[in-house]
Amino acid sequence: IRCWSNIPFITVPLSRAHGKSFAHRSELKHAKRIVVKLGSAVVTRGDECGLALGRLASIVEQVSVLQNQGREMMIVTSGAVAFGKQRLRHEILLSQSVRQALHSGQSQLKDMAIPVLEARACAAAGQSGLMALYEAMFTQYSICAAQILVTNLDFHDEQKRRNLNGTLHELLRMNIVPIINTNDAVVPPPEPNSDLQGVNVISVKDNDSLAARLAVEMKTDLLIVLSDVEGLFDSPPGSDDAKLIDIFYPGDQQSVTFGTKSRVGMGGMEAKVKAALWALQGGTSVVIANGTHPKISGHVITDIVEGKKVGTFFSEVKPAGPTVEQQGEMARAGGRTLAALQPEQRAEIIYRLADLLTDQREEILLANKKDLEDAENKGRLALPLLKRLSLSTSKLNSLAIGLRQIAASSQDSVGRVIRRTRVAKDLDLEQVTVPIGVLLVIFESRPDCLPQVSALAIASGNGLLLKEAAHSNQILLHLTQEALSIHGVKDAVQLVNTREEVEDLCRLDKLIDLIIPRGSSQLVRNIQKAAKGIPVMGHSEGICHVYVDTDASVEKVTRIIRDSKCEYPAACNALETLLIHRDLLRTPLFDQIIDMLRVEQVKIHAGPKFASYLTFSPSEVKSLRTEYGDLECCIEVVDSVEEAVEHIHKYGSSHTDVIITENEKTAEFFLQHVDSACVFWNASTRFSDGYRFGLGAEVGISTSRIHARGPVGIEGLLTTKWLLRGDNHVVSDFSEHGSMKYLHESLPLPQRNTN
Repeated sequence: IRCWSNIPFITVPLSRAHGKSFAHRSELKHAKRIVVKLGSAVVTRGDECGLALGRLASIVEQVSVLQNQGREMMIVTSGAVAFGKQRLRHEILLSQSVRQALHSGQSQLKDMAIPVLEARACAAAGQSGLMALYEAMFTQYSICAAQILVTNLDFHDEQKRRNLNGTLHELLRMNIVPIINTNDAVVPPPEPNSDLQGVNVISVKDNDSLAARLAVEMKTDLLIVLSDVEGLFDSPPGSDDAKLIDIFYPGDQQSVTFGTKSRVGMGGMEAKVKAALWALQGGTSVVIANGTHPKISGHVITDIVEGKKVGTFFSEVKPAGPTVEQQGEMARAGGRTLAALQPEQRAEIIYRLADLLTDQREEILLANKKDLEDAENKGRLALPLLKRLSLSTSKLNSLAIGLRQIAASSQDSVGRVIRRTRVAKDLDLEQVTVPIGVLLVIFESRPDCLPQVSALAIASGNGLLLKEAAHSNQILLHLTQEALSIHGVKDAVQLVNTREEVEDLCRLDKLIDLIIPRGSSQLVRNIQKAAKGIPVMGHSEGICHVYVDTDASVEKVTRIIRDSKCEYPAACNALETLLIHRDLLRTPLFDQIIDMLRVEQVKIHAGPKFASYLTFSPSEVKSLRTEYGDLECCIEVVDSVEEAVEHIHKYGSSHTDVIITENEKTAEFFLQHVDSACVFWNASTRFSDGYRFGLGAEVGISTSRIHARGPVGIEGLLTTKWLLRGDNHVVSDFSEHGSMKYLHESLPLPQRNTN
């Protein structure tokens, strides 16, 4: 990773054969030659008189970053008319003020009318200043820029076309950024319009078509068209039902309604789409995006090149399946239908899925074998993660048992009344459980996660989007949807198979209500950082502690520590830091602990205090906040249970922490004072699990303090809504002189189904 200014970028190979446009956004990072077209609305200020200098400086910085990566950047720019208009207005005002002062002899000036300025004159006055500004900005990044003015006639003359092509190639060869514009000072005048409040402007269509023509002529890999709208919408932007089109395909024009033009220019979105499709047919990929939004304009160009979901991407390759947006809508509609089913019907679906897991065991294991072979051949997974990826007959049997537990316990999950209040006579209020909506679960190397999470989503009536591409998951999704089909809700669970980046999925705040990451701490941190407006349930780290007190039982200590660390070291609920009371050092119990860890081949790291007691110590720990996820752990010494609690609060992750002691008073102090999601006494950390808690399964373990905490089962996937049943009640009846009075009486809850 290299940095230029404050924008990080990654150096990637930049070579490909021209002739075919990129099929997917993720391929844009390989673009070598790029044209950036700046619309008039991007370059000009809001008052349409002068340039938006801050925005222009940001664009120059991004272009410089890409140029210094070894790419060949070209800019097609508007702005000469606006810049010239500013200069001419200033000159006219100055001239009028001088004349008025001479004729009137007064220093006080009257209001002066500004005449309508002819666009070609504005362009002539502004072109040199615009170029001087570009040169000054690019100089800050040690980049040279060169100006080229063209007209449409230059493309119709074969000799001029060859000359233009040769000039551009020579500039690119010398690492110079060509800045191209239509020669607005000599082009035919456009039709009169009021885009600039009575001032005729050069048609933006000229620059749209110029950028597309130039991109094809120069065999450009990518054309970025920046305007003042986010991209292409399925209806005019600003209308209630307008949705941004992520990917636009040739032939989709019929499904699009074009709105009004931008505040500056004459071309509008229809002209941009026509130019983009023309460039696409010529082998150039195109993205239309917003270059004026203050939150994204500072990185819009680099984001596009990195393959992020910005604007509308034009592609000739239409995917076989639905888009992720369509999948999100299908999951929401399917989830609502699922929530409306009878509890027995939802349970029947889960029972059917449990049966399919055992009936189709051979097919599932065969697909899982392919996943394991792929992972081993690519060498992309460490041994603990390979173990997590692996499925077995016993794992499938355990999954089936867990699913049946979920089915049995889900009879009254949705629609359960948890509070009833008589607000007033004939005015009754109920609080009932309802699904959260659409869940996005992102997991890595966890095929057993799919049926578990699917069953919990089905039981709680939630729609579900799942993200992980693997052979195992394809067959498991097929079985899940087969089970859902018995009650016509197949679409409620979707597996995202497109090349959607996780960061892009986290931006779908209108489709997704909750994100649940299942994977490494790095994955969880990335998702928490990327999520925009969508809550994330989970934990970024599982730094679990076991504290061995002075009153610990010799028989219990080694069993609990061995199980916590060695039973499944890659799990998030595995022991990572062992806290030993100082009085236990150099005792037979301490020796037994060390001997057991050595026999189990656990690598020991010494905490600072523990290392100070040893003449020859193991390697000193680099950080006391380390999640090893392997047969490694840290040992540290504490002087008391109070210090153990303090250490856990300082270095732990609020996941699962354990005390081993026979002293009930000490144990209760630990249980009450450790502020973690799960706190145990004389039990392995590995019990922190939805299946072992009797929840059937879990979508994950949450260390957050809002909504759900600890292993999250069905209850954690529900929220509530309020139902008020009245009879012609109005608030004014409860005023000081009204006829009604509040009662606020608690009413008995309906009896729960405990079968």
